[in-house]
Amino acid sequence: MWIAAGIIAAASFFAYLEVPLLIKAKMKKELWVFSILLLIGTMLSIAVSFDMVVPNPLDLIYLIFKPMSQVLDAWLKG
Repeated sequence: MWIAAGIIAAASFFAYLEVPLLIKAKMKKELWVFSILLLIGTMLSIAVSFDMVVPNPLDLIYLIFKPMSQVLDAWLKG
């Protein structure tokens, strides 16, 4: 539980540093992207700290490109 509190504290600190600068510069799109990425990163970090299984993005890339590479390999060997 303390680890999750530390992660939230760190995310809050980063938001405290960055959000006022983005608002002052009127960078609304960047503020949205920063907020969404910070939220996703915070949630994933908390999930890992509670030993939850977090899927690896490379597994999805492998799943997509493996059949394509097999087709290309078969075509090139012809």
